[in-house]
Amino acid sequence: PRRYSDYPDAYTAWNVISTIGSSISLLGIIFFLYIIWESMMVQRQVIYPIQLNSSIEWYQNTPPAEHSYSELPMLTN
Repeated sequence: PRRYSDYPDAYTAWNVISTIGSSISLLGIIFFLYIIWESMMVQRQVIYPIQLNSSIEWYQNTPPAEHSYSELPMLTN
């Protein structure tokens, strides 16, 4: 390479810390990409649905009107 960084020996500890941090970041990115790839390939069944149809958000129009309730309504199953 034409240019390279040549730091004094006093910065060796900081250079090692920076290298370790960079390596941890790289491992995290690789692990994240593996998780995304694996979730796309395996396509497991959902154990339980995330939709909570009994919550108050599902009874509102979208978007809800401002100040739609003077008090919170009672929800029952």
